Amino acid sequence: MLADKDRIFTNLYGFDDWKLAGARARGDWENTIKILDKGPEAIIEEVKASGLRGRGGAGFSTGIKWSFMPKKSDGRPSYLVVNADEGEPGTCKDRDMMRHEPHKLIEGCLIACFAMRAVATYIYIRGEFAEEANRLEYAIAEAYEAGLIGKNACGSGFDCDMYVHRGAGAYICGEETALIESLEGKKGQPRLKPPFPAACGVWGCPTTVNNVESIAVVPTILRRGPAWFAGIGRPNNTGTKVFCISGHVNTPCNVEEEMGIPLRELIEKHAGGVRGGWDNLLAIIPGGSSVPLLPKDICDTVLMDFDSLRNVRSGLGTAAVIVMDKSTDVVRAIARLSKFYMHESCGQCTPCREGTGWLWRMMDRMAKGQAEIAEIDQMLDVAGRIEGHTICALGDAAAWPVQGLVRHFRGEIEKRIQNYVKKAA
Repeated sequence: MLADKDRIFTNLYGFDDWKLAGARARGDWENTIKILDKGPEAIIEEVKASGLRGRGGAGFSTGIKWSFMPKKSDGRPSYLVVNADEGEPGTCKDRDMMRHEPHKLIEGCLIACFAMRAVATYIYIRGEFAEEANRLEYAIAEAYEAGLIGKNACGSGFDCDMYVHRGAGAYICGEETALIESLEGKKGQPRLKPPFPAACGVWGCPTTVNNVESIAVVPTILRRGPAWFAGIGRPNNTGTKVFCISGHVNTPCNVEEEMGIPLRELIEKHAGGVRGGWDNLLAIIPGGSSVPLLPKDICDTVLMDFDSLRNVRSGLGTAAVIVMDKSTDVVRAIARLSKFYMHESCGQCTPCREGTGWLWRMMDRMAKGQAEIAEIDQMLDVAGRIEGHTICALGDAAAWPVQGLVRHFRGEIEKRIQNYVKKAA
C-alpha cells in the first residue's frame, strides 16, 4: 500500500479548503520559482527520469512528449492544452482533482508551459462539469491576483496565461486532435496524423495535450525529486495513480495508490470488497469502459499497471475499475457499452460510423438470445475490421469490449442463444 507521506493528492476528498490559502498550507506553490530556476531542459529531464507516463489512457512518457515541442520559436507561439474532458464511462478522477485541488493543476500548467516555452494554457473541461469549471476559474483568478501566473509569473520573468474552455459534452473531444478542433470552434472530429500537435496543433501552432492528472502531479515530482516518484511502483510503471472504483463494491471511491498494486488488494482495502464477497465476483473492467473485461480467475492475481494489464490482453486506460458481481448480465452490460460507442462516433471514418452500429445491433440481439451461434465469429470479424482502421482510437474502444466478452464469456452468449431456441420451439 502507498504510505500516507507519499500521497500527492492530499485533499482528494475535499475535507480541507480548496482555495489558495488551503493549497499553500498543503505545500502547493511552495518555492515554485526554485523549480523554474532549473530551466526548461532540466525540468523535462527530471520528468523523464521520474518515469511518469500519461494518465489519460495511452501511457506515453510525459517527459518525452514535452521534448517534442520546438526549442526555438519560428515565430509561432506554443501552447499547452489540458484534456479535462473526462467522458470515459467509469472515470471520475479528474473532476475530483479540479474540484478539490485546482491549484495543483494550475501550478503544474505553469511549470509545463515554462518547460515547453508555451505562452498559455487552455484547460478544455467537460461541459457537464459546471462546479469544477467554476472552481477552476476562481482558482485561476486567485493565482493571477497573487502574481503566481500571468505577467512575470512567480517573479520568474516568464509570462503565462491560463483559460478555461467549456466543452459541449462530446466524448470524441477527449481525443486530443478532436479536442483541438473543438477548441478552435470547429466540429469535434479527429485529425489525421502527421502532422502531430507538437508540430501543428491548435491554430496551427506547436501544442502539447496532456491529461489533468499528468500535469497535476508534476510540481510534487519536481519538489520531491524524480528518484522518489520512480521508487514507487514497478519498473516502467512508476509512481502513484488515482484509481476510480465503481460498480458492485461496498464502498465505491476514488483512491490514490501505487502503480502495480494487486487488483484484489486495491478493491478489498479501499472499496470494502466485492458485494457478497470476492467469490461473488464475475468480472472487472480494469481501465474504463473501452478496455476488455477480465474474468475472476485473472482478477485474482493481476497487478494494476500498464504492462501487467497489457500482458493479460486488457489495459490500465484511465484506471477506472468497474466491478461486476454474479448478478450482472454481462452480455447486456457490454451491449450497453456498444450502444454508447455507436452514439459517440463522430461519423468521420466508415469502419467506425457503420461498424459501431453493426456491433450494437448484433450485441443487442445476442443479449436477448435472438442470434445464431455463427454470428459470434461474424461479430468478431466486424470488430476486427473496425480495430486499427480508423483515424482515432474510438474504433478500438468500440471493438475491445466486444472482443473481451467473446474471449472470456463466449459460453454465456452461446447458452443464451440455445435457451432462446429451446423456448421458441
